[in-house]
Amino acid sequence: MSEQERSSRRRMWVTFKRNRTALVGVVLAVVVILLAILAPWISPHDPLKQNVYHRLKGPEPGHPLGVDDFGRDVLSRVLWGARTSLVVGSASVLVGLMVGTLLGIVAGFKGGRLEYVIMRAVDVLLSFPTLIMGLMVMAILGSGMTKLILAIGIVMSPRFARVAHGPTLSIREKEFVMAARATGADDLWILRHHILPNILGELLVMASLWMATAIRIEANLSFIGLGVSPPTPTWGNMIRDGVKWLTNAPYLSTFPGLAILITVMAFNMVGDGLRDVADPKLQV
Repeated sequence: MSEQERSSRRRMWVTFKRNRTALVGVVLAVVVILLAILAPWISPHDPLKQNVYHRLKGPEPGHPLGVDDFGRDVLSRVLWGARTSLVVGSASVLVGLMVGTLLGIVAGFKGGRLEYVIMRAVDVLLSFPTLIMGLMVMAILGSGMTKLILAIGIVMSPRFARVAHGPTLSIREKEFVMAARATGADDLWILRHHILPNILGELLVMASLWMATAIRIEANLSFIGLGVSPPTPTWGNMIRDGVKWLTNAPYLSTFPGLAILITVMAFNMVGDGLRDVADPKLQV
């Protein structure tokens, strides 16, 4: 690694450390991820095991977050629900990143009629609210985790396409791209070695921000019954199942709701810090 690269990374790290909110977000995100990974070992009970004799019992020593209407431990279901939410969120953002980036850089690099068709289709998709778009795609694909990931990925892809398109328009006119063309480099080589590396940082920043959005969309779709099928625990369907017991057992919806709040807030704070790192005006 050259001295210039080391200096650049040092400046980026210093810039990130200056954002105390981002550091708090990293800590929260790491805690949530670790809890999700370790759920099989730290969950006090089987999240699917029912015991109707203990149904709707509030927080107690054996069940710190209480028991739901089927006698299942809420803490265990929240921990396992974190695995579902993070898997769906990260996988769907990855799908959206790959599809949207491909469409955006192809449209920006090739131009002409192809650019017009792709970007007008992107504009149409962006005109729909994220939840409505997710509902439309899920209505076509049906329920299930894989279909949910594809649906959220489709919802995310136009946003990545828009982010990738603008910088590609600028980079394709740069001198180093012209020089690569003059030496006989084909379009695929230029896209791989010049276009993508120069926009990847911005795309990753947006991915961290939209990770929070993907988790929220998953919870919304699960809440209305279009997400992961029961009895698999997810935060969205836990909130839905607890709505009818809000008067007698508000903790059934409160704890998974707090889990969503903390996770979404953590990824938003991390994304805010990464955005500072990506902005050269804010680097020290």
